[in-house]
Amino acid sequence: MQWTMTPAQTKQRYQLGWRDTLRVLTPYVKRNFMNQLEGIWFIVAYLVLFQLFVLQLPIVYAAMIGMGIFVVAVGLMFFMEGLRLGLMPLGEEIGSVLPRSSRLPTILLFAFLLGVGATFAEPAIAVLKAAGAGVLPAEAPLLYSLLNDFSGQLVGSVGVGVGVAVTLGVLRFFYAWPLKYLAMPSVAVLLALSFYFSQVPELKDVLGLAWDCGAVTTGPVTVPLVLALGIGVCRVVSTGGGSSGHSGFGIVTLASLFPILAVLLLALVHYAQDDYYGAANYQTPPAAETTESATPTPSRTSQAAAISDQTSIPITEQEFVDYQRTGQLPEGYRLQFKGGDAQLVDGEIQITDPQITVVKTYLREFEFFAAKTWDTTKSISQQLASAGLDALRAIIPLCLFLYIVLRILLRQRLHRGTDVSIGVSFALLGMALFGLGIALGLTPLGEQLGSNVPLAFAEIVPWGYSHMEGPLLEEAHFGKMLAIGFAFFLGYGATLAEPALNALGETVERTTAGAFRKKLLMQSVAIGVGLGIGAGIVKMAYNLPLFWMLMPPYALVLILTWRSPHSFVNFSWDSAGVTTGPITVPLVLAMGLGIGANVPGVSNGFGVLALASVGPILTVLTVGLYTQRQERAQQLTENGDAEVQGIAAPSTGA
Repeated sequence: MQWTMTPAQTKQRYQLGWRDTLRVLTPYVKRNFMNQLEGIWFIVAYLVLFQLFVLQLPIVYAAMIGMGIFVVAVGLMFFMEGLRLGLMPLGEEIGSVLPRSSRLPTILLFAFLLGVGATFAEPAIAVLKAAGAGVLPAEAPLLYSLLNDFSGQLVGSVGVGVGVAVTLGVLRFFYAWPLKYLAMPSVAVLLALSFYFSQVPELKDVLGLAWDCGAVTTGPVTVPLVLALGIGVCRVVSTGGGSSGHSGFGIVTLASLFPILAVLLLALVHYAQDDYYGAANYQTPPAAETTESATPTPSRTSQAAAISDQTSIPITEQEFVDYQRTGQLPEGYRLQFKGGDAQLVDGEIQITDPQITVVKTYLREFEFFAAKTWDTTKSISQQLASAGLDALRAIIPLCLFLYIVLRILLRQRLHRGTDVSIGVSFALLGMALFGLGIALGLTPLGEQLGSNVPLAFAEIVPWGYSHMEGPLLEEAHFGKMLAIGFAFFLGYGATLAEPALNALGETVERTTAGAFRKKLLMQSVAIGVGLGIGAGIVKMAYNLPLFWMLMPPYALVLILTWRSPHSFVNFSWDSAGVTTGPITVPLVLAMGLGIGANVPGVSNGFGVLALASVGPILTVLTVGLYTQRQERAQQLTENGDAEVQGIAAPSTGA
C-alpha cells in the first residue's frame, strides 16, 4: 500500500522555526561573508599598517572606516549572491537561447544594450562619478566639467563604449577573428589620440580619466553577463563547425579598450565646442548649478600653503618661567634666527646682531587612532538613501531589460522565478550597502593614505592635521623610492587576494593543457599589477606626463602580441580584467587622487589604474613567450635524443 501525505502534512513537514532557520543559514552566511572578507583583509591591513608604522600617523575616523569596511563586506556578500541567484540565471538563459533562435542583427543589438546596461550596474561607476569632488576647475577645467557638469554624459559614453565592445566581441566569435587583429589596431588608435591630447593643455588632464575608465568597466556585473552571452555564441559557432578559439576569452579586453576611446571622443567634442568650465560657450547644466555655486574643495597642498607660516604654537607663561630658571630649551623647542650678518670664521658660522626667537614646534605623538573617530559631516541615513537610489537606477532597468528579452523576444519561461526575484532583491540590498560602505570606509581610507604617502618625500599637511609635517626622509629620492615600493607591494598583494585571479589561473592551466601553470600566471599578473601601480606613483612623484608612461609599455605589448600565439594573447589581455575588482578600484582610485592632490604641480591623480592594467598584460605575454620557448627547446632536445637512440639501436643489435 502506497502512503501519501496530505497538503497539510506536507506544509507541516517543511515548516521551520526561526531558531532552526538560523541554524541552517548561519554556516552558509558565514562562509559567504568570509569569502568576501578574504578579498578585503590584506589590502586594508596593509594600508593601515603602512600608515601607522612607516608614516607614523594615526588613523583618522577609525570607527567610521571600520564600520564602512564591515558594511562593504556585507554588501558584497549580498550583491554577489544576488548576481548568482538573479542576474546570472537571466544572462545564462538568454545566452544559451538567443544565439540559436535569433538572427545576427538581433543578437548584436542585444549585445550592445547588455553592455550599456551592465555598465550602469557596476559598483565602481559610482566611485568614478564621485571622483570629481577634489578636482579644481582652475587647474583642470575640462576634466572638472566632465566629472561634475557632464557626469551623466561621461557614464553614458563609458556604457556606449562597453556596448560597442560587446558587439564586436560577439562578431569576433561568429567569424572567428583573432583577438590580436582587433586589440592591436584599437590600441594604436588610442595611443595616437593620446599623443594628440598630450600636446593640448586642456585635453592633457583628461588622459588619466579616460584610461582609468577602461579599468572601471570590467567589474563583477559586466564580466559574468558578457561572458554568459559569449559562451552561448561560442556553443552555436562550435556546433556549426566553426572555431572560436578559447571561448569567452577576449571579450573582456575589448570591454576595457573601447570605453577609453568613448571618453576621449566625448572630451574632444566638448573641447571643439568650447563647452567646458571657463570656455566661451560654457553653460552650466541645471544639475550642476549647485555644485558650481559652491566653493570648490581646496586641495591639501593649497591648505598647506595657506598655513605654511604657522608652523609654531604659542609658548605658555609656565614654559617661559622654566626656560628662565634652567636656561635650557626643552624637547620640542628650536631657535629661529632672523636678520644679522653671517660670516664663516675659522670653520664656524658666526652671526652678528641676529634676532633670535625661541619657537615651540609640533611633536608627533605616536598613537593608533586620532581623537576624531567619526566624520560628523557624513550622515548614515543620507548616505544610505543616496546609495539605495543609485542601486535602484542601476539594477532595476538591467533586470527589466533581461526579463523582457527572455519573455517577449525569446518567449521563454523563467525557471526558478522565486530564486531570481530573491536574487534581484539581494543585488539591490547588496549594492546599496556596498555604496554606503564605500562612502564611509574605503574612500576615506584610500584618500587618507594617499594624502599621507607624499609625506615620505615632501612637506605636506597630513590628513586630519592642521600643520605641516615632513618630509619623512631628508633625501627626497629615497622618500620617493619608499612610496614606490609601498605601491608595488600594495598592487602585488591585493591582486593575489582577488578571487577572480584564482579562477582565471585554473581556466588558463586547463585550456593550455598545463603549458601555463596556475601559480605562474598568478605571480605574473600580481607582479605586473605591482609594477603598474608603482609606475603610477613614479608619474605623480616626479610629475611625468601620462602619455610617456603609457607609450613604452603599450608599444612593447603590441610587439609581444604580434609574436605570441593566439591562445596566449587571449588570456594575457584578459588578465588585466581580474585586477580591477570592486575593492581594488575604489581604493586605488581614491589613493591616486589623494596623492595627486598633495604633490606640487600635479593637477589630478588619475592614471594609476591605467598603468595597473597594462602591467599584467606585459608580464603575462613575456612569461608566456618564455614558457613557449622553453617548451620548444625541450621538445627539440627530446627529438634529438630520440633520433640518436634510433640510429644507435641497429648498431647495438648488430
